[in-house]
Amino acid sequence: MQLNEIQYSDALPIEGYGDDFFRIDGEKIAAPALVHAGGAVHWAGLDDPSAIIAMAGQLDFILLGTGKDLAHAPKAFREAVEAAGIGVEVMKTDSACRTYNVLVSEGRRVAAALLPVAG
Repeated sequence: MQLNEIQYSDALPIEGYGDDFFRIDGEKIAAPALVHAGGAVHWAGLDDPSAIIAMAGQLDFILLGTGKDLAHAPKAFREAVEAAGIGVEVMKTDSACRTYNVLVSEGRRVAAALLPVAG
């Protein structure tokens, strides 16, 4: 079996996470966090989709990590993000982290909006 090192080109992979943080490019970002090709920042959460909407035209969709358990995206959040032309894929946060890393390694135009796993 041949193993190949993953190349992330312009994006930064999610290296790890804990109950209330995410580690991206060696930096600890407080949860919730928004991770995208331009970097990672602390995010205000589901009540504020504006940070995601600001990336319209740069993303095809976001991975919404809903924490330890799978939950629906609030209707107002989903409608606002989709109205900006950005799709929303909902999954548990651990799955969103792994999926984000795979997709950015493929050069996909994606971001991860991640809620903390504590709870």
